[in-house]
Amino acid sequence: MRELTHVDEKGVKMVEVGHKKEVFRKAVAKGRIKLKPETIELIRAGKTKKGNVIATAQIAGILAVKKTPELIPLCHPIPLTGVDISFEFGEDYIEATCEVKAYYKTGVEMDALTGVTVALLTIWDMVKAVEKDEKGQYPVTRIYEIRVVEKVKSS
Repeated sequence: MRELTHVDEKGVKMVEVGHKKEVFRKAVAKGRIKLKPETIELIRAGKTKKGNVIATAQIAGILAVKKTPELIPLCHPIPLTGVDISFEFGEDYIEATCEVKAYYKTGVEMDALTGVTVALLTIWDMVKAVEKDEKGQYPVTRIYEIRVVEKVKSS
């Protein structure tokens, strides 16, 4: 069994990576938001009251990637070389993909997970008015399957 790297007998710590060599790192994370089919059509047609849902979610996701070390206490600030957030539509869901690249001493999977999560949360925020039922609840809306689908480390 592997040991936890962020915890030792003294408590919590940020892992020392100074001795590591800088290499190319890439991580890809995906996640989905389930929405009413009518909401999906509003987004596709660009008819949501708050504006362009997809562009806003892309910007929010990219900003979140850049702020990952501020949000997750033990993440290293990483000099990113690229972030790409894209979306695929299903009948009742949108799948977001966040790809993060860097040349650094530690991986970027937490950054990719943060980016995809905030992109999905932004979609929810942008369409919540049409997703609510008459009691103000969200019987359909769900964020799910957030995961890392690819991690690359190469010299």
